[in-house]
Amino acid sequence: MSLTNAPTLETDRLILRSPERRDADAIITFLMDDTRAAGFGGYTNRPESWRWFALNVGHWHWHGYGYFTIEDKATGKPAGISGIWNPEGWPEPEVGWVVFDGFEGKGIAFEAACRARRWAYDDLGFTTLTSNIVPGNTRSIRLAERMGAVYERTYHNPNMGEDLLYRHPGPETLA
Repeated sequence: MSLTNAPTLETDRLILRSPERRDADAIITFLMDDTRAAGFGGYTNRPESWRWFALNVGHWHWHGYGYFTIEDKATGKPAGISGIWNPEGWPEPEVGWVVFDGFEGKGIAFEAACRARRWAYDDLGFTTLTSNIVPGNTRSIRLAERMGAVYERTYHNPNMGEDLLYRHPGPETLA
């Protein structure tokens, strides 16, 4: 059962869809993994992680956008999350991504984030997006740069502390 009014987007290998109750365990497991979720603001217990899952559902209702669940077409399993994020305290909307254990190194984050960015530009009318990356998260920095984003500034994120803001190319420059 869909928990939001999110559209369903597809790529060759992925389905980006609304968060569903069946996704909660995969997201909670990710959020509670100190190593894997360090750049995403990991949580120390299941109730806090569950609240983040519910926060994403509410974010969709508040803004009309949020994090999609990335579903791997080949397996039907949730492979991560990607979408547009702009909670209170963020400098502006960002395109974000994470992939779950077992799905790294396959280009899934890049494919999903590019599709989410295209949707934000084409369907939501955004003219710019950022990605906010914790210093030292070299994999996310490389992915942002692969997407054409460039470092703009360092700022204080109220949830994450020091963050690097990368600016994505606008819709007019993307093919």
